[in-house]
Amino acid sequence: MTTQTNNGFYGRQIATKAAPFVIIILAGMAVRTPLAASHPFVALLLFLWIVSDTLMLALVARSSGKPEWRAVLGVLAGASLTVWLGLPSPLRGLLVETPILALMMVVFVLSHMAGATARAGRVLSRPTSDRREQWLSAVSEIFPRALVRLAVAELTVIHMACFRWGGAADVPTSARAFAYHKHLTPICATLLILSAIEIGVYHLLVGHWSRIASIVMFILSDVGFVYLLGLIKSFRFRPVLLTPEGVRVRAGFLIDQLVPFEAIVAVESGFTGEEVRDTVTLNAALFAWPNIMLRLDRSLPRRSFLKKRVAFSRVAFRLDDPEPFIRLLVWRLGQRGS
Repeated sequence: MTTQTNNGFYGRQIATKAAPFVIIILAGMAVRTPLAASHPFVALLLFLWIVSDTLMLALVARSSGKPEWRAVLGVLAGASLTVWLGLPSPLRGLLVETPILALMMVVFVLSHMAGATARAGRVLSRPTSDRREQWLSAVSEIFPRALVRLAVAELTVIHMACFRWGGAADVPTSARAFAYHKHLTPICATLLILSAIEIGVYHLLVGHWSRIASIVMFILSDVGFVYLLGLIKSFRFRPVLLTPEGVRVRAGFLIDQLVPFEAIVAVESGFTGEEVRDTVTLNAALFAWPNIMLRLDRSLPRRSFLKKRVAFSRVAFRLDDPEPFIRLLVWRLGQRGS
């Protein structure tokens, strides 16, 4: 019953997030039909209304209470840009010839940009030690936060795949790193070989059937290969860390979770399969069985890709050499009362 309830919840979450994109895409297709071409002004007004109403309803659904005025203004600005970019050329020309609508859309965009730029300036003026997060927060005042973080994640993966071929791992000066990538090397090499074979198959075999299809599949395969390469390289560059605040459990780009020392009650190297597979266990071991488990005295939140807070009270992961980590962590836990 619980599993069915969770699956239903996740299904509703996905539907809620995907519905606005589907509706806007369908509306964009509708304004390109002959019926819309025969009634251009009505099609323009309907498209403007559908986009604005859809994005506003999505904002209300995301908000726990009444949306802030700046969020409403941001949605109206985003709707204006979406309408401008989504209209076919004849309707875009009609929009330009309708001064009231065009002026209203320009006012929304300029007002949002002015207010967001001022807020971004205030964010950047605050003293902080995390400049990266500060810049993310500042840019998120102008563009949707999810879009900004997605863009940063995309650029990070591409940079990792194409430009980082050596050097030290990402380890702060106050932290101790513990590697987990060596046991992943064989399966990662296999995945890269299979991906390279797939690219060749798409290019050679599909090309005999359709040149356009072969080019599309070849591009998609290349993008997938770059992402896979970036993920595999991130395993080495992002090890598990023992920081002054706690254990920072990492699994490349996939997991980055800080577990405070105060929450850890035990560190174990022996545990059952039921515990690892339990829903309250954050399993950070990839393609292998974990050899370390941290037991916590409380539930810690972790955001999933659906932005739902998932609580966990155990953390399981695998290290290439777990003994030094366990000794150092046990010593550090023993220092909490001193």
